[in-house]
Formats: sequence, structure tokens, C-alpha cells
Amino acid sequence: MSNNNYQGALQQPINSGFNGASTSMEVIKGIDLTGKIAIVTGGYAGIGLETVKALTSAGATVIVPARDTEKAKNNLAGIANVELETMDLMDPVSIDSFAEKFMSSERPLHVLINNAGIMWVPLQRDSRGYESQLSTNHLGHFQLTSRLWKALVEAEGARVINISSWGHHYSKFNFEDPNFEKREYETLLGYGQSKTANILFSVELDNRGKDYGVRAYSLHPGAIVETDLKRHLTDEQLSGLGVYDENGDVVRDALKGLKTISQGASTTVSVATSPDLNEIGGVYCENNNIAEVDHSIDESQENFADRMTDIKKLSGVLDYALDETSAKELWILSENLTGVKFII
Repeated sequence: MSNNNYQGALQQPINSGFNGASTSMEVIKGIDLTGKIAIVTGGYAGIGLETVKALTSAGATVIVPARDTEKAKNNLAGIANVELETMDLMDPVSIDSFAEKFMSSERPLHVLINNAGIMWVPLQRDSRGYESQLSTNHLGHFQLTSRLWKALVEAEGARVINISSWGHHYSKFNFEDPNFEKREYETLLGYGQSKTANILFSVELDNRGKDYGVRAYSLHPGAIVETDLKRHLTDEQLSGLGVYDENGDVVRDALKGLKTISQGASTTVSVATSPDLNEIGGVYCENNNIAEVDHSIDESQENFADRMTDIKKLSGVLDYALDETSAKELWILSENLTGVKFII
């Protein structure tokens, strides 16, 4: 068996015992996380909050860095073993401050779940001029992971989980113009390349980190209408995507990717804790399993966003998100854009 997932060498489903309809509490049943430390970005809403509930129920201490601390305080109220901190993924100074505070506690970090993300936003830029979806969904998490690296190594068996999406089908990573400085901005292309970046980052991080006991993964949680990602869309747009039926009711079919929050969080929780993945890393997962490679896309298409004609067909990972050359190139570009030398 290959020891890395370049070109999808390890993208083969396993007998996990769970499927897309499994819930977060079902997949964590029997798992003991007593004494384990986890960080979950965006862990105060949607699938992030559900992930925090599952991890703490198994005994883990979970740190939740939040941009909206008041909302986080309210949503996390009553959950034991949670520590709330401040962090904004579009602000590199904020990321460093959070990481420095955690590192000063001299605790190991057993699980880092890079969950926070944005989607369907109009063109916005951070203080460096970087497009907001790339900045939030990938660059901020790249910097955070780098700053927490020593704590991950000290855990002597850690996992980094980057929440990607089937939305990586919308776009390859555009190395010539990642921040839409030369091309017209399309929000789904921006989202798509940021989600492709999550997968490429996981492939490369796992290859570099496995000898230090740090494994990395990416995943698609499913389409969950109750999350904040949809806040920029109208009900009419959501109906066009198949999320609502003709009566305006939410369509639920977990085996086709249309999930509840608990079902959506289950793949995150299982990837973070399942012993089935102890010897496998760098893979992209969905429905509580390793996904198959989707070979159906026409590489000549420039606009992959037009593939989203039916949200019930969301499955598989594309070859370009597992490409070794792209993974290594993204690593170097991410270091250059963030100014962070990720030393392993």
C-alpha cells in the first residue's frame, strides 16, 4: 500500500460500519477521549457546534476560537469542558495571538478541526487584499496549523481535519490568479478553489507529518440547510438547488447528501476519532467513509460551477484535488501568501 495519497493512491472505501445517515453521537459511541485536547474552529454554530458536543460527550476538552464571541458564548452555554477564545481567520495577527496563548499552556493538541468557513459571499478582501473565501477557508487554517504544529507533534498521535466540500468540483486551484485580481469574480469559483485547497493541503500535510505522528484528512460533510453557509441565498435559489421541495419543505435524504446537522457532523467526528484511520491519512472522506475518485469531470471545462444542477448528486473527489504537483505548489504559495514558513 502507498504511504501517501498523491493521485488518490489511498482513495478506497473501507468497511466503516457507518453511512451518510449515521449521526455524530452514533459514530462516537464507545470512543473514550478523556484527557484529549481538541480545537474546533467555528465550533459554535452548525456542524461545528455539533462536533464540539460529540467530542466533549466522549471526555475531550475542546477549545473553540470564535470571531463572534457573544454568539459563541450563548451557543456553547451548558456544554462542559469547553474553552472559548477569540480569533478571526481573516486576521493573521488574531491567529497568531490565539496560537501563542494555546502554546503557552504547554498542552499537546490531539485533534485540530479546521471547520470554520464561508460560502456564496460577494467579493470581499482581507487587509492583505486576499479574496475572503481563500483567506478564511484555507490561508487562515494553514497559518493556524503551522503555529500549532509543535503541540500536534507533542500529542504523539494527532489528527488535523480540514472541512472541505463537494464544492471543490466547482474549480481547480487557480495558481495564476488565486485572488481574482485578473479575472471576473464568481463566488462559486472562489469557494470551489478554497475547498480544493483544503484537500490539497491535507494530502501534503499528511505526507509531511506522518513521520511525526500527525495525520491529516479532508471531508465533505453533506448539504445541511440549517447552517449559516446559506445566509446569502434566497429560498428560490435553494429550491433550484434541490434543497427545498415544491411545497417549500426541506428535502432530507442523507444517503444522497441532504442531511441533518447531526448527520453532517458525523463524518467530521468519525474522521477525528475512528481507529479505522490509524494507518491511513491524506484521504478525502464523505458519508463516514473514504470517498471514491470521481473521474467523470471534463478537464477541458473552465467553469466547473455549472456542474451543480442537482444537489442530490454530491459525491466523490476529483483527481485534481489529489495531485502531487499541485499539493506541493499550494504549500509553497500558502507560505508566500501568509508569510509563514511551515517548518516540519
